[in-house]
Amino acid sequence: AKDDARIARRLPTSRREIVVHFSINSRQKDKNINMVRVTCVVAALCLTGASAFTAPSTPFSAPRLLRATRTGPLHASASEEQDNISRRDVGSRLAILASSFATTFTSPVDLALAADDEGAGKLIEFEVQNLDGIEGNTGKIVIRTRPDWAPKGAQRFEELTEQKFWNNCRIFRVLPGFVAQFGINGDPQTQAVWRSRALTDDPVKVTNARGTIVFATAGPNTRTTQIFINTRDQGNSFLDKQGFSPFGEVVSGMDVVDKFYSGYGEGAPSGKGPNQGLIQAKGNEYLEKSYSKLSFFSSATFK
Repeated sequence: AKDDARIARRLPTSRREIVVHFSINSRQKDKNINMVRVTCVVAALCLTGASAFTAPSTPFSAPRLLRATRTGPLHASASEEQDNISRRDVGSRLAILASSFATTFTSPVDLALAADDEGAGKLIEFEVQNLDGIEGNTGKIVIRTRPDWAPKGAQRFEELTEQKFWNNCRIFRVLPGFVAQFGINGDPQTQAVWRSRALTDDPVKVTNARGTIVFATAGPNTRTTQIFINTRDQGNSFLDKQGFSPFGEVVSGMDVVDKFYSGYGEGAPSGKGPNQGLIQAKGNEYLEKSYSKLSFFSSATFK
């Protein structure tokens, strides 16, 4: 009976670490006796949440080291087929050990990813046409909303996506090294509905870095549907103090964003590009006739 199982004594350790050694002995009923010892070494940095593993100070012959991984519970590092021990016997003893030390060990990397994903919203994939102003030249970008940055802005963007507002929207203002702007619907009647639904402002929680998605405004509490993507490599941090609050980010396809057609330059009356007032009034009829090379979204769908 004394060969069946025993739990080794607790080794002297610091107050942050607990090291447990678990040995399992299995005896065959015939003349041949095989001894298998399974050593489970678990050390938890209790105060930091990080995982660490400490080798036992007492030597064991032919140990099997069980190790924790980032993706799941304990996994054996040696092949189970090399042992003649009963799988059921091993499983029952390990179950007892696991229940005694029911602690989830998470690496610092996993903790950081979990914290980052906690505030993440939804992923939205945009199919883009007319890249570089060339018909048939297409690409995709994926935007992730961030309600933890700007909840009102993120919710409005998701709502517009649900209503398929972005379909056939032209990216009418593209200034390389600054911004790419879109968000006036190609149907004037649809646009008129949303113009009366202004949002109150979200406070600025993150900087206007490259790839962040932000509402354009006409002053405080005037956000409706117009959006811009920050494209400057160094970001546009000067916009932070002006109240422009990022509510999302491009997580895939910034190389596609850089191919939005920019040949028309700044919009009228400052430049030769599209006049926003005429886009509001005439929609895509005006843009397709006078600014046919503009890149545009053919679809936007949740992933």
